[in-house]
Amino acid sequence: MSALDPLALAGARPKGKRPYFLENRDAERLMTIVMALAQEVAVMRERMDTIERLLERNQTLTRADIERFTPTKAEAQERGAWTQEFLARILRILQQEQEALTAADASSEEIADELAKI
Repeated sequence: MSALDPLALAGARPKGKRPYFLENRDAERLMTIVMALAQEVAVMRERMDTIERLLERNQTLTRADIERFTPTKAEAQERGAWTQEFLARILRILQQEQEALTAADASSEEIADELAKI
């Protein structure tokens, strides 16, 4: 079995044309970067939560303890709520713009056109 190359995997691209959802490709690129960073922050936050919980329970921990940690149902729900709130904060501007468009009684096509310009 050969070792995986994380740099090669990070640069791997799916076959076919990349789909764009926003009219402005620079905005699309920036959104992609921000969402990738948000994912990394969420993972670090979850890992820190694991470390804090293990330290509270055991007063000590090893890397193996961290790797085999499984949150309880309540802990998983708490983490899920944090992730939802985190994403809501990041995407707040999009949500506010959508609400403004909806409040103006715009058609769904007008809303899609406005969101695509972001």
